[in-house]
Amino acid sequence: MMLTTTARPSPETGAPGRLSPGVRRITLDAAGIPLSALLSEPADGRPARATVVALHGGGMRAGYFDGQAHPDVSLLTLGARLGCAVLALDRPGYGASAPYLPAGQSLPEQAETVRAALADARERQVSAPLFLLAHSFGGKLALALAADAPPGTFIGLDVSGCGHRPAASAGLLGRSTASGLRRLNWGPLRLYPAGTFRESGAVVAPMPRREVESAVEWDTLSARLLARVRVPVRFTFAEHEAWWRHDDADLADLAAQFSAAPRVLVDRLPAAGHNVSLGSAARAYHLRALAFLDECLDAGDRAAAR
Repeated sequence: MMLTTTARPSPETGAPGRLSPGVRRITLDAAGIPLSALLSEPADGRPARATVVALHGGGMRAGYFDGQAHPDVSLLTLGARLGCAVLALDRPGYGASAPYLPAGQSLPEQAETVRAALADARERQVSAPLFLLAHSFGGKLALALAADAPPGTFIGLDVSGCGHRPAASAGLLGRSTASGLRRLNWGPLRLYPAGTFRESGAVVAPMPRREVESAVEWDTLSARLLARVRVPVRFTFAEHEAWWRHDDADLADLAAQFSAAPRVLVDRLPAAGHNVSLGSAARAYHLRALAFLDECLDAGDRAAAR
């Protein structure tokens, strides 16, 4: 898979930050809107077994999946070592698209924009099966994408930091000075490698206004979307997740919402806070997510052989 910068580059907000070896910046054309992204691919020119489409949460950027505080944190490098391509998008309203969408987009609008970007990626030889891996607000976007996707578009999705029953008010989003936000977003700071917060300036970004407004509507949107997802789904809840309710009854009810999905798994991640892909438990989470991808590939192979 070879992706190059589009002919109409656009400035990005924030410092670009460092990248792990083998990770490069690209730009996709989403029906005239540039979406910046990070891409890693298997070494030695091997074809990718699958393409992981990674979607960051609110107030973050694609670099969330390429943490620089420790070599074990990056999903992009781990995925490539295990034979997958990883395409981490700056969601609409972040990165290259921010000047075009200064107020951001609602969740349904983001889904349309990302569909167009993935269509551009497919035209550029993204031929491997697509697997969605998403965090927080990105998880809502992944569920919206999967809910309305034609059969065969995605082989599965893995979501962290997102549920269906809030434990904190969505009205706190976008308020950088709100009391308790650090606890909600990070949990205990000891759960992150040394240097995480020094490197975070290249990862965090303002949460666009329309995205904040869309987050408040998740209760209504989720009731419509979850029942339409027809691919395997896996949820992970960090031990110190504080945005979402996740006791056993909450998680059983969440799984029950997916009436059309062939398989729904719910996992817990010890010693982790909300931003699991930047924490010391990131490698454990990423390995579990990529193992689930393998299971989705195997299930697809069995179905094709019938």
